[in-house]
Amino acid sequence: MTVTYIDAIHAAMDHLLRNDPRVFLYGQDIATFGGAFKATKGLAEEHPGRVFDSPISEDAMLGMAAGAAVEGMRPVIEMQFADFSSLAFNQIVNQAATHYYRTGVPVPLTVRLPSGGAAGSGPFHSQSMEGIYAQYPGLIVLTPASVSDAYHMLIDGVQLDDPVIFCEHKFLYRWLKAKSLNGDHLPIGKARIVRTGKHATVVTYSAMVHEAVRAADRLQKDGWEIEVVDLRSVKPLDIDTVLASVARTGRMLAVGEAFPWGGVTAELIARVTEDGFHLLDAPPVRLNSRDTPIPYHPKLWRAHRPTPESICHALNKLLRF
Repeated sequence: MTVTYIDAIHAAMDHLLRNDPRVFLYGQDIATFGGAFKATKGLAEEHPGRVFDSPISEDAMLGMAAGAAVEGMRPVIEMQFADFSSLAFNQIVNQAATHYYRTGVPVPLTVRLPSGGAAGSGPFHSQSMEGIYAQYPGLIVLTPASVSDAYHMLIDGVQLDDPVIFCEHKFLYRWLKAKSLNGDHLPIGKARIVRTGKHATVVTYSAMVHEAVRAADRLQKDGWEIEVVDLRSVKPLDIDTVLASVARTGRMLAVGEAFPWGGVTAELIARVTEDGFHLLDAPPVRLNSRDTPIPYHPKLWRAHRPTPESICHALNKLLRF
């Protein structure tokens, strides 16, 4: 038996609905149709009155969710694509994120964002929004890269009293598989070292973890031992684990699928330079997708985002500095 990444998300929502009467699901076509990616397929029948189709209005969806959360519920909202969450930006960052600060009343809602690119998806269905939401105090931003984390981090996130942005990478939905949902269940805010090494550290998250591991496997044939750190969440950011890894290797490459201007990799470079400059044997480097709209054509898309080849190229330059 194998469990896919999207199976894990489905199982997590089923678990939450079974065990917490405050949880309900809300999103476009998620009840009758099962959602754009079938993440909620069958849950409306399994849990009558707990899974609701929403109007095609992201702003209204999040406004309703924030109100329900203030009144004690724990809504889980599905955006069809992460890109569309920009239509609910005001409700997320100006209402949900600030409400506890303004009133002392928590807003425990979770927004599921199918994030990142896939061949042929183009500029309106492929964006990575985690760096934008991490900019705002009050939000928790989760970026699971494994089947086990997709399951456990969704459950843990819904149980938090803070609003959570859950960035699930749609390229991983059916490609990433595991034998079970079991795994080392780390707390939110704790990074994981998925591959040990001594010559350089790659810090990344979400789907790029797997690209970085492939690159590290290739460089091992040349005698290089590359450590790969999966952040798991970008807000909070486990800078201590990152610095400890850089202390062992002396070099850092930060990799992200989002656009290069600002964002998670920029924050990593800034924090490591500020807090760990004395640990570095070479300037820290970052690698992101290109600073252009995301192309439709599969070949152009592969050239747009970081790949094992481009990660190897960046690491080779870093290792030879």
